[in-house]
Amino acid sequence: MKLNNKRTVLVGLAFLSICAFWQMYDNVIPLILTKTFHLNETFSGAIMAADNVLALFLLPFFGSLSDRTNTRFGKRMPYIVIGTICAVAALLVLPSLDNGYFQAPSTGKLVGFVVVLGLLLVAMGTYRSPAVALMPDVTPKPLRSKANAIINLMGAVGGILYLAVAAVMYPNSKVQGVEHVNYRPLFLVIAAIMIVSIVLLVITTNEPKLTEENRALEAEHPEWNLAEDDGSGNEVLPAPVKKSLGFLLASIALWFIGYNGVTTWFTTYVDQVMGQGLGGASTCLLIATAGAIVSYIPIGNIAQRIGRKKTIQIGVVMLAICFLLGYFLTTSFNSINVVMFIVFALVGFAWAAINVNSLPMVVEMCRGSDIGKFTGYYYTASMAAQVLTPVLAGFLMRNVSYKVLFPYAALFVAASFVTMIFVKHGDAAPEAKKGLEAFEDMDD
Repeated sequence: MKLNNKRTVLVGLAFLSICAFWQMYDNVIPLILTKTFHLNETFSGAIMAADNVLALFLLPFFGSLSDRTNTRFGKRMPYIVIGTICAVAALLVLPSLDNGYFQAPSTGKLVGFVVVLGLLLVAMGTYRSPAVALMPDVTPKPLRSKANAIINLMGAVGGILYLAVAAVMYPNSKVQGVEHVNYRPLFLVIAAIMIVSIVLLVITTNEPKLTEENRALEAEHPEWNLAEDDGSGNEVLPAPVKKSLGFLLASIALWFIGYNGVTTWFTTYVDQVMGQGLGGASTCLLIATAGAIVSYIPIGNIAQRIGRKKTIQIGVVMLAICFLLGYFLTTSFNSINVVMFIVFALVGFAWAAINVNSLPMVVEMCRGSDIGKFTGYYYTASMAAQVLTPVLAGFLMRNVSYKVLFPYAALFVAASFVTMIFVKHGDAAPEAKKGLEAFEDMDD
């Protein structure tokens, strides 16, 4: 059995689009809320958590709804296309409200910004689960870690596109000391990336045909299914598998509490603790994303050799250590240095080890007809964590110290190692092959 790399790359265009948007959202929106609208960290953290509150309900709902959708364009594609169009329309309104408030502040403009932001988040929530579910729809179960490595690689490319654009368009020399930064050009670039990505996806991917081919293949391998059918079409997990799923979802929540706390607040943290602007923070995140990009394919191969669970645990240990190093580096130096670049590159590797394998472990436990629903379970766990962490981290930073951010993140990431110990299902059997053979082939 061989993974179709080209097809997986094309399917990953949807995730590229999504990650380019969220990288910009997490980096720029907190700056707009604190610097343009002058909201404190707790209130801006609450607004930043709103996307996760909405996603907590929208992602499972639309993931499950897309399972039951049947159009000539496929199950997932209608949500991807319509959701992207609506999201881009809302995205392009935000800079006008931001700039307008700076020129003439009013409560109406603040309310307008929050309302449009809410509509944007709803639009994004309608198609994220369907977009992610598209990969397992068209990929056999044993190959999903490798495929997810490519999907995450595409997401990292989307993130790095944003970070490169931000670093070039908004260096420290341009934004330091400036009373207000106009982000309209940046929003236009991200909107273009989203539209172009989805157009290419639609042109190159025949979802109904690919899904049917994969279903036929999986029907030949009933041993791949851990779940049972109760006769009514409902998913029935054996008790041990259900227990593993619970601990896996708890692990997902814990490492997202730590990681998202850093990604949400890092630009503001660097500004307050080190005196560095958006360009400096973007450079650090650019290094982390680059580290992830070069790691995704090797991580997919490592997981095939030693298993998904062990690979995740290695990533968890490394991520916790890197966050502790981040605390010492950011509190000991006043400027970003080479050692920080190395640490952030390792953060990228660690997060790749976790991300490549966690979603495949979740969907490994379901039947093909429930991929959207189980993708929704994955996002329920991750988004529930992300509802909590922007507010909690923001509260601690404001009332204790900004310097609490990295120890906070390290603690929660370390806790996920403990819960992963109790996960006994969802792993792929390690392969003994080596070299190119290990990357390309799997025997039945």
